[in-house]
Amino acid sequence: MAFALFLQRAARYWGDRPAVMHRERVLSFRQLDERSTRLANALLGLGLRPGDRVAVQSRNCAELVEIECALYKSGLVKAALNPRFTAAEASDVVENCTPRAFIGGDGYTGYARTTPGFAAVEAFVALGGPAAGYLGYEDLLARGGTSRPPHRAAAADAAVLHFSSGSTGRIKAAVQSYGNRMASLRKMLLGMDRQARPGDRLALIGPVTHASGMLMQPFLYCGATLVLFDRFEPAHFLAEVARLRITHVFMVPAMIHMLLADPALEQADLSSLKTLSYGAAPMAPARIREAWERIGPILSQGYGASESTSGVTRLSTADHAEAIAGRPGRLASCGRPHGETEVRVVDEQGREVEGDAIGEIVIRGEDVFQGYWGEPELTREVLVDGWLRTGDLARVDEEGFIYLVDRKKDMIISGGFNVYPTEVEAVLYQHPDVMEACVISVPDATWGESVKAVVALRPGRALEAAALIAHCRERIADYKTPRSVEFVGELPKNPSGKVARKVVREPYWQGVARRVN
Repeated sequence: MAFALFLQRAARYWGDRPAVMHRERVLSFRQLDERSTRLANALLGLGLRPGDRVAVQSRNCAELVEIECALYKSGLVKAALNPRFTAAEASDVVENCTPRAFIGGDGYTGYARTTPGFAAVEAFVALGGPAAGYLGYEDLLARGGTSRPPHRAAAADAAVLHFSSGSTGRIKAAVQSYGNRMASLRKMLLGMDRQARPGDRLALIGPVTHASGMLMQPFLYCGATLVLFDRFEPAHFLAEVARLRITHVFMVPAMIHMLLADPALEQADLSSLKTLSYGAAPMAPARIREAWERIGPILSQGYGASESTSGVTRLSTADHAEAIAGRPGRLASCGRPHGETEVRVVDEQGREVEGDAIGEIVIRGEDVFQGYWGEPELTREVLVDGWLRTGDLARVDEEGFIYLVDRKKDMIISGGFNVYPTEVEAVLYQHPDVMEACVISVPDATWGESVKAVVALRPGRALEAAALIAHCRERIADYKTPRSVEFVGELPKNPSGKVARKVVREPYWQGVARRVN
């Protein structure tokens, strides 16, 4: 119950200071503690018991922070659906985790017990306005008392079902325990480049149901304010940084690309920003250098997964500075292991690789998840002898910096040669007209697979495919160079904001009996 204790302390230390800001609403630490306690008691009053799942689907709002805190206090398990899930995806997820309660935000109150997958849900709660068949959130909260629930969770108890983005073709629920979440909090606090302090403000742009949400508890622990955004609009974000004096922000690379392409960046006041952390997808060194020069020397990167609860390696701001000053190749690294987590890069025999050899990243530690909900066989595939097998391919340099090469499943084999898409994408990003790029395999009668680039250009730019292919051929081996290029207005993203490589690739493989990759 450490999270409940931390929030209780925060309410005492910084009672009237803002804990959460969303649009015009400001929630103090004292209000967050009291309202989340009332909600915890009200949910238990509905007949729910510790260990029961509570499904939540909503766009970012202050209530999502209250709900997470309440579920920690009550021992209930959060099953947060990404707001970008389709109705079919929501049905699949809910059917799998069988929640007893569902809390829906605006636009997500169309579910009922008759909805496929929702038969086990006993209580439906609506955030915001009234909805037929739903109990109002504020009405529910008013039923709860202010005494902290007596339940005390054990470290191995499930706390969160964290749904992956479904890059393997189906959405999986990673079971994160209270012990996992505590290990994550410790690691984040130890790994902060600029320690958060009372009065600091963290911008949470992406859905707090995903990677952004992992930052909520560490920053509340420090007395900082969470500033929630509905969506990412570069010009609006830049204006809010200046208006609210935002100090910390987490972005996926696609957001940084959009910032760099927006004319408003040139006149923006970013003097309050202390740290811009990025992750959840690779970022090309050329873009990192551009962001460092135009946004500021405040970048910090992390690598991790739902299965590791949070980041397990870190390329700190100091690492970025050293790389830019004289170690440019290090900008391709995702950093070194930090905190309590053991991280190794091993070959097929489990031996650590050296030099230019490529192996799989494996992870062991208190933050490694408990397994996939209802998927024992899949769990056994990734948890082997106490180690999490990530499926990520990487190499390690002599100082312990890890360089992601690609996912095993994304590797292209063309004419017997291995081609790693992120390596080709890094070269594409060096072209000044390229905003986003996705490299995929397409069927090839001669080579089995050939390399194709699908590219979105910066606004107002024009470029011929032949010129971009020539640009690549000058910088990488011929077999890695795209054989074809397709220009699109925008690349599709998955619910996590990452470029959806599978969606980009799928049309080219339809009707092919054997998918080589």
